[in-house]
Amino acid sequence: MEAFIEIFNRDIDKLKMEIESFNQEENLWKLKGQISNTAGNLCLHLLGNLNHFIGGVIGESGYIRDREAEFNEKNVNRGDLLEMIVNTRTVVASSLKGFNGERLHDAFPIQVFGKEMTYEFFLIHLAAHLNYHMGQINYLRRMIDAK
Repeated sequence: MEAFIEIFNRDIDKLKMEIESFNQEENLWKLKGQISNTAGNLCLHLLGNLNHFIGGVIGESGYIRDREAEFNEKNVNRGDLLEMIVNTRTVVASSLKGFNGERLHDAFPIQVFGKEMTYEFFLIHLAAHLNYHMGQINYLRRMIDAK
């Protein structure tokens, strides 16, 4: 599980850096062209996703996800987003530390894609999903927030 913890810690730290890198906080909530999600909403979505699947399902944290709010909340201040990122990093690491790695090849308890998959497969998917949306955040920042 150490490799998964290292990857998620690294990439959640990158998410934090992306949010910190916006020159103007209000640009976290702006759209450009045909892009339909703001960087702030993508950040909320990633945090909800990780807290739900890793914290709630794997770590049994009791987290209740509000996926609709992830895309509809607006103007959460940067300080709150950064605090949420730090908290999510802690939840993800502690949930994975508490997970028995011998279960990686067991079936994940939720069929997210309408088919059975292993914990290992789904954790890899979650890391890829994190990076996919982080790339979108980076692109939005460079398009909208350029000096």
